[in-house]
Amino acid sequence: MTVSDLLESAKAKGVMITTAESCTGGMVAAALTDIPGSSAVVERGFVTYTNTAKQQMLGVRKESLDAHGAVSEQVAREMAEGALRNSQAQLAVSVTGIAGPGGSEFKPEGRVCFGVAGDGIPPMTETVEFGALGRDRVRRAARDHALALLSKALFSTAQ
Repeated sequence: MTVSDLLESAKAKGVMITTAESCTGGMVAAALTDIPGSSAVVERGFVTYTNTAKQQMLGVRKESLDAHGAVSEQVAREMAEGALRNSQAQLAVSVTGIAGPGGSEFKPEGRVCFGVAGDGIPPMTETVEFGALGRDRVRRAARDHALALLSKALFSTAQ
């Protein structure tokens, strides 16, 4: 499904979308808003690069950050739920990961966690190990995966 198809499907269902992004720095929102007419579907985007921003803008719990770290499915879930709660959207996607360079033995470069939350669908999280592809390629792969998750979630919504 192309981004245009995603937007048309959301528009047909009356679904507004919000994004909560860390390592992609707004690339998901940019991909959506690159399409003319996207204002009928894209409600807002949150770029929460720091833990403080995740807490202040999305309501991510300090306990979750302390226990799991920013790159975790728990935090991705809280980001998506917080984006939904702090917007007028019906569907949210979140992205948090390690684009590189760097990483650690426990959280390697290329690990990205995603979350999806929406009206009428159960929250979903997943982790993808893109590998040490380089910062730009990890970020682009994460953007594309987030868009695919939005498409998948749209088919899970009623209407």
